[in-house]
Amino acid sequence: MSNYIPISDRTFEFAVRITKLCSYLDKQPGTPRLLAAQLFRSGTSIGANIEESRSAESNKDFISKQAIALKEAKETRYWLKLLVKSEIMPEEKIVSLLDECEQLVKVIAKSIVTSKEKS
Repeated sequence: MSNYIPISDRTFEFAVRITKLCSYLDKQPGTPRLLAAQLFRSGTSIGANIEESRSAESNKDFISKQAIALKEAKETRYWLKLLVKSEIMPEEKIVSLLDECEQLVKVIAKSIVTSKEKS
């Protein structure tokens, strides 16, 4: 039995976790609320763009949507690291989110490379 989880499922579950974190941050005063808005936008956009890529009209369109998802994943990684470095969130609380984000960056980047090789 394989442990393979489709990227669309992974990015959806990631978005759920990001939503929960942002909900928590949004209840805090000041800066955490501002960062929550940024993190929410980028963290949920990854999966939305992966979904869009699944109904791409061409390989070029697929690569374009995947590239947007990759940019959003990298932005999300930035916001998560900022939460830790600015001591808004303890690293141990979001280390698994950071790890999954890093894995998503690698998987999406590989998908883009593979798709470019096919075109």
